[in-house]
Amino acid sequence: MRFRHLPALALVVTAATLWASDQPLSSAHLSKQTRLDLIRTFDAELVYIRTSFPMGQKGLTLKDGTITPNGQDLERLMAMWGPSVKPGDLARISDVKVKDDRIRFEVNGGPVRKKKWYQRIEVDGAGGAVPLNPSDSDANPRGTYVDLVFDHYVPELTPQQLKDLLSPVFDFNSKSRLEAYLDTVPPKAKEAIKAHHVLVGMNREMVTYAKGRPPKKDREKDESGVEYEEWIYGEPPQDVDFVRFVGDEVVRVETMKVDGEKTVRTEKEIELEQQPTVAKEADGEPAPRPANAPTMRRPGEAPDPSQSGQDGTIQQRVPMGPMPPPPPDNSPGGAPVPQYANFR
Repeated sequence: MRFRHLPALALVVTAATLWASDQPLSSAHLSKQTRLDLIRTFDAELVYIRTSFPMGQKGLTLKDGTITPNGQDLERLMAMWGPSVKPGDLARISDVKVKDDRIRFEVNGGPVRKKKWYQRIEVDGAGGAVPLNPSDSDANPRGTYVDLVFDHYVPELTPQQLKDLLSPVFDFNSKSRLEAYLDTVPPKAKEAIKAHHVLVGMNREMVTYAKGRPPKKDREKDESGVEYEEWIYGEPPQDVDFVRFVGDEVVRVETMKVDGEKTVRTEKEIELEQQPTVAKEADGEPAPRPANAPTMRRPGEAPDPSQSGQDGTIQQRVPMGPMPPPPPDNSPGGAPVPQYANFR
């Protein structure tokens, strides 16, 4: 009977061995490009929560696989402020901030409510500055955060390594927003988005999923006077991509390589199915009218074949003469009384 806990102990030892056998983190500092890639990957990501997060200004700290506060300290915060999210809840990473020795992941808007510009207006008076909206609280009742802390500095790491480090608090195995979107696009566009590649013929949403939000945008006109918008990704000494939109479609992709090579693509590489926006008449026949189409006939009145269609609605306009002037008012006082004629 004393050996009944051996299977559980073996499982813990195996898990610890697998954790130790993971690829070690790089000793290099986090580069600017990797920082942008991580923010693009994790921002607005949907995750399932694996531990309780307290409400209020104090979130969680995760270092070397250990979550703090925990135990009675976490229970005390939960009893005092209540839970922001609980295990099994679906939440959204609303912001990613890289600091000196940590990466902060804000969940559901973070602990502090983001104010609009007009909510920051104050009026100075004899009693000091008074906000125009004093009843608005800065606390976000649903938001929280977790700090992933490293030793001394944030090292160079891949998105998968970051997901592994966050596994005690977040479950990334559920379907993400990107995966859900990729299921709705053609196979060629799906492969291009996964490879962070832009094809001529893509729309703005596809380019955003493939390359992220553009750091720079330009609006100009070409030689023929057509207005276009250009999204610029990268800056020297890295490759720079110029993605040109006319409307919602990519019409030109220009890439400047580090070695000075320039490539330009203008031929359409993907065809997207256009969604109809206006109902059109087929074969020259008018579209059928709905059953509740408005009509000028009174209830119970039969349609006139010479002036109405099959559904009884008026097809011809009946000419009307000028409106006759109102009759003179002979009542005492001479005040004119408006007269109205009934037209049927």
